[in-house]
Parts: sequence; C-alpha cells; structure tokens
Amino acid sequence: MSKDNENINEEIQEEVKDTPETELEVEETEEDTKAPEEKADTAEEEKDPLEVAQAKIAELNDALLRKMAEFENYRKRTVKEKAELILNGGEKTVTKILPVIDDMERAIENGKKTDDVEALREGMDLIYKKFIKTLEGMGVKRIETEGQDFDTDYHEAIAMVPGMGDDKKGKVIDCVQTGYTMNDKVIRFAKVAVGQ
Repeated sequence: MSKDNENINEEIQEEVKDTPETELEVEETEEDTKAPEEKADTAEEEKDPLEVAQAKIAELNDALLRKMAEFENYRKRTVKEKAELILNGGEKTVTKILPVIDDMERAIENGKKTDDVEALREGMDLIYKKFIKTLEGMGVKRIETEGQDFDTDYHEAIAMVPGMGDDKKGKVIDCVQTGYTMNDKVIRFAKVAVGQ
C-alpha cells in the first residue's frame, strides 16, 4: 500500500472513532415502523386473489357437502319412521279389538255346549255392542241413513225406487250396507236405495 492510502485509512478510522454511536445506527425503514396488524394486512393483500378465491370455494364446498349429507340422513330417517308407522300403525287398533275376539271365541265355545238359542242371541248382541263401543273409542261412527236425505258425501245410491210418493223423493228408503266415518272422514260410504 502506498503512503497516501495508509493516511486515508487512518483518517477514516479516526473519524469513525470520533463519531457518536447514535449517528452510526442504521435508519429504520418505513416497513420496520409498521405495526404488526398492518404487516398482516399487507401480507394478505400480497396473497394471490386466485388462491384466496380457491380457498373460499373449498370451504363452501365442504360446508355444502356436510349439509347434503345431513339432509340425506334426515330424509332416510323420516322414510324409515314412516315405514314403521305404516307397518305398525294398526297395532293399536288390533290390541283394542282383541278383547272382542276373545268374547267371540268364548261365545262359540258356549254355543257348542248349549242348545239355548236365546242365550246365544243375547251373547252375540252383547259382543256386537262391545265391538261398536270399541270402534267409537277409536273415532269410528256409523253413518245414519234411516229417513235421511240422500247426500253424496255420505251415501252411495245402488238403487232408485220409483212410485214412493213426493214425501220420499230424494230420501233414503233402505240401507243395504252400513257406512262409517273415522274422525269425520268417510271410510266407507253407506250403500242405500233412494226414493224417486
């Protein structure tokens, strides 16, 4: 090295020694002065919008698949419950009718042991009344036809009887088969003969 260079090096070293430490510190950049929240925001802004959109689509797709699976499970459960109701729905009705069947069996057994026709009739009448009472307890009622006006909501005309007079015109003359309603809904129309 030449003497000039040595002198320059010595001068620089002396200047550095003489300079206070505060002046030697590196100035902070604008990026370093930002708060941590601001840094996170800029990081999100720097993310590719396509990646953000794809992430959102994946999230929504997952939610949709879960909802579809949940709905499918609900649908299967309700179909199963309906099938069970249809198969076992008559159970309540049958259990209410079983005592009437028991009475019928007892009446048949007693009929084999006795020749008293009047006692058999009385027993059958009691069983019939018990059966009607059981049906009424389940909401089943007879459709009254005797002397009633013909009503297509409750009656089915199977015969028209002419020459019955004006007072019998449009009225039920005879009931061939009794009709029934269940909870005010016709389950079997009464088959009747109507005056003409």
